[in-house]
Amino acid sequence: MDRIDLFRIFARVVECSSFTRAANTLGLPRSSVSAAVLELESRVGTRLLHRTTRKVAPTQDGAAFYERCLRVVAEVEETESLFRQSSSTPSGKLKVDVPGRIGRLIIAPALPEFLDRHPQIDIDLGVTDRAINLAEDNVDCVLRVGPLADSGLIARAIGKLELINVASPSYLERHGIPETPADLSKHWAINYASPSTARVEDWEWIEDGSVRTLAMRSRITVNGAEAYIACCLAGLGLIQIPAYDVRRHLEAGELVEIMSGHRAEPMPMHLLYPSRRHLTRRLKVFADWLEALMKREVR
Repeated sequence: MDRIDLFRIFARVVECSSFTRAANTLGLPRSSVSAAVLELESRVGTRLLHRTTRKVAPTQDGAAFYERCLRVVAEVEETESLFRQSSSTPSGKLKVDVPGRIGRLIIAPALPEFLDRHPQIDIDLGVTDRAINLAEDNVDCVLRVGPLADSGLIARAIGKLELINVASPSYLERHGIPETPADLSKHWAINYASPSTARVEDWEWIEDGSVRTLAMRSRITVNGAEAYIACCLAGLGLIQIPAYDVRRHLEAGELVEIMSGHRAEPMPMHLLYPSRRHLTRRLKVFADWLEALMKREVR
């Protein structure tokens, strides 16, 4: 097995934290993956992985070597595709994962435009709010909204998601219309708890260039956007939500924007992908298209 193959296998084991999962994503026997890592450790003269019955993790040397492996593999792939990319049409399957409502309301309706433009690319679209592991799920790229954790992935900024404050007409008839953050103490909010951490998000607004927050009164907490919007439509309280998410309800008069001068800070959007794949033409054209789409649709 040549060195680049050994580098690729080792990197996948690190990303999957498991020989078995790495073998499954690579389509290789587990024994071949284990043997490849042993051969690589023998070649470099140091132990690269801590092995336990539950998990595989890189040693200190292994973590440093992993970063070098990613760079070497990326450079090799760039060299191999240097002339092929300049003359060929983007083709192949692209596996993408995006948040649920963005996928349903923005990306899926616009996909015919992308597929017509690139007839040799097929899209495997995952629509979920679950945080996935790109290596284990063999995904080419994921769209993330909000602050990023340090994942070791390449992050391409593709815009910001504007948030607005809304309520139903029935709620406003019963409780009045809040004009400023000082009025919020008299109102009810629908709490949103993060699906991954269960942390309840405070009400947020920008004042004098700084982010201010307030824990509001609430009688109901939800952990999904569908329920969040449904409870607001039912008149149960105020919510802060991406504008695209309630555009139809605003146009129909089912929801009303409030406190437009006191919005929350926009949420950053990033497309994440492993560095070893950053030069594939199909990923590049998809990323370019997605960035243009999101900047057009989320405002």
